[in-house]
Amino acid sequence: MDYNPMPTILPAENFDIEADAAALRAAMKGFGTDEKAIIDMLTARSNAQRQKIKEHFLREYGRDLIDDLKSELEGRFEGVIVGLMLRPVEYLCKQLHKAMEGAGTNESTLVEILCTKSNDEMADIVSCYENMYDRPLVEHICSETSGHFRRLLTLIVTGVRDPAGTVDAEKAKELAQALYNAGEAKLGTDEEVFNRILAHSSFAQLRLIFEEYKQLSGQTIEQAIKHEMSGKLHDAMMAIVECVQSPPTFFAIRLFKAMDGIGTDDTTLIRIIVSRSEIDLGNIKQEFERLYNRTLYSAVKSETSGDYKRALCALLGGC
Repeated sequence: MDYNPMPTILPAENFDIEADAAALRAAMKGFGTDEKAIIDMLTARSNAQRQKIKEHFLREYGRDLIDDLKSELEGRFEGVIVGLMLRPVEYLCKQLHKAMEGAGTNESTLVEILCTKSNDEMADIVSCYENMYDRPLVEHICSETSGHFRRLLTLIVTGVRDPAGTVDAEKAKELAQALYNAGEAKLGTDEEVFNRILAHSSFAQLRLIFEEYKQLSGQTIEQAIKHEMSGKLHDAMMAIVECVQSPPTFFAIRLFKAMDGIGTDDTTLIRIIVSRSEIDLGNIKQEFERLYNRTLYSAVKSETSGDYKRALCALLGGC
């Protein structure tokens, strides 16, 4: 599904770096912090504008704006604001690193970030990760994952997806047949074939392959993956399929799951709202309302509180 991306955060008009830097300095200087001033400003500037404010802050005051914000803010609210101040690619690299450091690995974060990216976006993440952590991303992933799941992520990270976005109807038929032969048509599953096709083909080509698959087998690729795969490999393949069909739907479902039931997965909530705010958060809001019959704004409002709530709601741009 092709869609017209609708961000909720746009560059501020009449942008005045000096005034913004001075206002931020004033909001944090002396006793107490003016959290409202920080929220109102940073959620109304694009990331490129925030980077300029950060550079000016260092030149003008000799201070690191992120360090100052960290010393003044705390908890989940700090997570939102610091996330906004990092370049988008740095933010995602930090999230990947956090998902893999220490005991245990948060595979679902790896899936959400890695399985939804184009080759160009992936190349930026790979180069930024190595700069930030002095370690190749692919090596870190290999040390934290295993089996066919590791193989799929490795293929995605090494950038094997067709960069030209080629769409070839004959090839789509051939690959749909290959998927059928590797799954439903045999006893057991040849995961390598699924991995290769899902990691190499462009998203536009995959869309065609999935249509052909349905014609050929009488069931959707989602049904096939559900029958043939399990665990994290199943989740990763489903993420690719969902993003091929509609990225906003994929993220709307992730947000719902982050808020469903007892407790809230704040890390996922923050990451999606911050990282998609300048891409397609407007579309995600529409999909959320279509799927769950309530606005994303009202869901976030009921799951959060205080400055944390105010910052997320500002990024959502109201109801």
